[in-house]
Amino acid sequence: MSSIMDERVTDEIEALEAILMDDVVIKRVGDVPQSIETVLHPSTGDDIDQQYVCATLIVKLTPGYPDTSPEVTLRNPRGLDDEVLANIHLQIREKLADCIGQPVVFELIELIRECLTESNLPSGQCMICLFGFTKGDMFIKTECYHYFHSHCLALHLLSSRQYYEEEKEKLAPWQQMTRAPFKEICPICRIEVTIDPSSLAGAPPPLSSVNAAPFFLTDEMKVSDHAPPPISSVNAEPFILTDEMKELQRKMADLLAYQQAKGGIIGYGDSGPAPLTITTPEDNENNDNNGTSGCSQDSKVSNANSGIINNRQSGNGNSSNDNSAPGSPAARPAYRGPY
Repeated sequence: MSSIMDERVTDEIEALEAILMDDVVIKRVGDVPQSIETVLHPSTGDDIDQQYVCATLIVKLTPGYPDTSPEVTLRNPRGLDDEVLANIHLQIREKLADCIGQPVVFELIELIRECLTESNLPSGQCMICLFGFTKGDMFIKTECYHYFHSHCLALHLLSSRQYYEEEKEKLAPWQQMTRAPFKEICPICRIEVTIDPSSLAGAPPPLSSVNAAPFFLTDEMKVSDHAPPPISSVNAEPFILTDEMKELQRKMADLLAYQQAKGGIIGYGDSGPAPLTITTPEDNENNDNNGTSGCSQDSKVSNANSGIINNRQSGNGNSSNDNSAPGSPAARPAYRGPY
């Protein structure tokens, strides 16, 4: 829209606000209207329970409107399949072409409302059982305008509650107390719904599922006999172990051995869980104060062990033995226990 408003647009906006009142939203930039938005329902004499379809109409006022056609969008259609939506869009385009040069928003509202009234039954499939809605089926509409067979939605909500309770029993008692309570949600958009599954428990199953022929896997349907393997797997080159892969395997094996030698593999050679040591700030201070004395005691023990080794070597005379070299098992004192 230009900064100078057409008088025809001003009159149309005032008429829409007077007729639709709170059901229409006019978005403005300053004092200039930019778009008109309203949620449309079928004409059912204000009986909300009988309104099974809806759609949001958004009309963006283009520069030069009404001498040019506005941009029309249908958002969040509920209960309408692709065929019905295509028919509505076709009628919208025809209406825009016929009404160039005059305000058209109110006529678009009336046109779409008539289409919704004619299609005031959910079309498509129940997203739980994937069967369509036929005459005689008991179905329910959620607050978010999604439709399900009453029987299917009851089974879904009951099984969801059962799964919630089973998972809750696996938690610790303190986690069970802090867990959020179970809420019934829409299977499609996950919005919380206020539906009591017990009130739908007596609903019969959809007629399409009752009258459906039993399923049998025929010979023509067997995948192993007729379905070909993926083309990529057929045309793929045979696997060959290259020198680069062998070198990589050798490096990874050396790395694994090094990690095992350093105790870097979790669970490798462990006979039980690692001990848990809890220290306090006072313990840390005591360790810092006793650090010097501890080092001197360790040096005394080391010197004593060295003396024992030297005495044992002198007792063996001049006999040379590779096992008595420093670092060999024979050069170490036998373990006598902690006492």
